[in-house]
Amino acid sequence: MSAVWINAVWILFCATLDVASSNYSEDQCSWRGSGLSQQRGSVEQISLHCSEGTLDWLYPKGALRLSLSPRLPSVAVGPGAGGGGGSSGLITACVKPSEQFHGAQLYLERDGVLELLVGDRLGSSSPPRVRCFSRLPGQRVALFLQATPHQDISRRIASFRYELRGDWTAQLSLDSRPINTEDACRPCNNSEILMAVCTSDFVVRGNIKSVAADDDSQAAVIKVSATRVFRQKYTLFTGNSRLGSRGEIRTLLQCGVKPGPGSFLFTGRVHFGEAWLGCAPRYKDFQRAYTMAKAAQQIPCELPVD
Repeated sequence: MSAVWINAVWILFCATLDVASSNYSEDQCSWRGSGLSQQRGSVEQISLHCSEGTLDWLYPKGALRLSLSPRLPSVAVGPGAGGGGGSSGLITACVKPSEQFHGAQLYLERDGVLELLVGDRLGSSSPPRVRCFSRLPGQRVALFLQATPHQDISRRIASFRYELRGDWTAQLSLDSRPINTEDACRPCNNSEILMAVCTSDFVVRGNIKSVAADDDSQAAVIKVSATRVFRQKYTLFTGNSRLGSRGEIRTLLQCGVKPGPGSFLFTGRVHFGEAWLGCAPRYKDFQRAYTMAKAAQQIPCELPVD
């Protein structure tokens, strides 16, 4: 798409700021609406205030501008998330289009420049890619959806999910710099492990049963047999508690995770319904670090360690 066309869209957007207000859900996390009610050439303004949610635009016509102003949860700590556990203030946002993302194109609007994130998937058979970007505190970014012209707008729905995290290393990044495999795959130090126990979406003790490659997402899928689930924000590990629970955790394929003996403490974040690995020390190493920190009264939170 030419820069001239993008600039024309931007000029159109600036000239139509007096558009009708949007209708979104009461929790201000998601929005669902129809382009049939929009005036020709209008840009509807939408503002959402959650760290995750969805947008469904039926029969796209005109354009939407989505502003994300979330009340973010606690920062994630682990490899690539601020070195020794510090906060850089970066906010990472990711969008995952539906397989039937039709009738529109999704752009990142940053400092007055539009950058294509997701094209119209009409006729595409490839799986949808998660696209991520980061912004600094105070930097103004928004998502801009432009309807693509079609004579028949029936069955056109531009739908996607979004997530935002503070100081969270995205698995797929729109940034020009590549993922630093050394940082992403290095073991956590004791401080990072103890903080991960407090801030992760899941904390599980278990064993690695098998590891399989998911070529579509360039991820390794670790099948875990959990002997104890300390915490899980979502239902990730299920099964008979007496016999243990089972679940899957993903990590970068480049990290070269392999099955092997021993018990581990798995921590991490949930990304679009999937568990992604953060810190994963051997359980005996975690016990040692936890016992030493507790004796020195330096543990950030309690965990019933066996």
